[in-house]
Amino acid sequence: MKKTLIADIRDNQEIDSIFMVKDSGVAETRAGKPYLRLTLMDASGEIAGRAWDNAERLAAVCSKGAVVRVRGQASSYRDQLQLKVTGVEPVESAEVVPGDFMPKSPVEPKIMARDFLKLVDSVEDPHLSQLLATFFSRKKNLHLFKTAPAAKSMHHAYIGGLLEHTLGVATLADRVAEIYPVIDRDLLMAGAMLHDIGKLREFSFDTFPFDYSEAGRLVGHMVLGVEMIQDAAREIKKFPDATLKHLTHLVLSHHGRHEFGSPVLPMILEAFVLNFIDDLDAKVNYVAGLSKNAKGEEYQFSEYQRNLERFLLIRKPAEQEVKQAGDGPEIDPRQKILWQGNK
Repeated sequence: MKKTLIADIRDNQEIDSIFMVKDSGVAETRAGKPYLRLTLMDASGEIAGRAWDNAERLAAVCSKGAVVRVRGQASSYRDQLQLKVTGVEPVESAEVVPGDFMPKSPVEPKIMARDFLKLVDSVEDPHLSQLLATFFSRKKNLHLFKTAPAAKSMHHAYIGGLLEHTLGVATLADRVAEIYPVIDRDLLMAGAMLHDIGKLREFSFDTFPFDYSEAGRLVGHMVLGVEMIQDAAREIKKFPDATLKHLTHLVLSHHGRHEFGSPVLPMILEAFVLNFIDDLDAKVNYVAGLSKNAKGEEYQFSEYQRNLERFLLIRKPAEQEVKQAGDGPEIDPRQKILWQGNK
């Protein structure tokens, strides 16, 4: 069967293709008739689906994470495409390649790894440098770091999103520290590289699509990240208490406000900077994602964005060439030790 990508679906198009179920549930119409509501996904995006007949029978096939063959017709509802589903069949797991159904970073992982490791290698403080090496020389950490999303939906919500976001924040930290010499560059760089490290435990990677782990829901990535950093610091001889305290503060305060999930507010210069550049990288990615789906190249208003409490004026960006793994210099041999999971 020739697969139809969600990004290519058009109004009134007949669909017979394979998708992953991101979410599903049985609801009722105003008349009390059950219907199945779906969110379907593939590597190109997501689309809502509705099955108005045989809801309970189809729901048994459409469990979260299942890959299914879907038949139906696309239609526009309130300026959003959705599928009127007429049939659903399970797909054998042997035929499923999860990467075909989950969006991933547009940047080649080896390119991001190379650039990230250059920044890791630039940290001069011996204790912070050893701390970073403790994290990024562990093969399991590295594999998850390259796989994990940075969030469920807000920004960088795709395979490789955590690495892409962390690289973006660390790159901004490097530039800001160059402009403002008063900043403790090594502390800021370590905070930038480790601020979301707790997301390796916040998410569960056992099934697709990725979801929160029990610890992720109950504790959250900031506290989990601090626990990981403190455990790693104990392995380093005479790790300075003040440095650990300041780094911990950066991680716990990087969302900037209590209502955004930070247990404490930024209280040192590097914490203020980390909060601003973390938010900047996340917002740029979020708006760029909306712009990518804009219709045409003229400026237009997006739908109302509840999380930002505003409409956004966007336009479709010009096509940009994505770097491939062969572009640019090779990874320094010393860095290959740190990124053993790169191949």
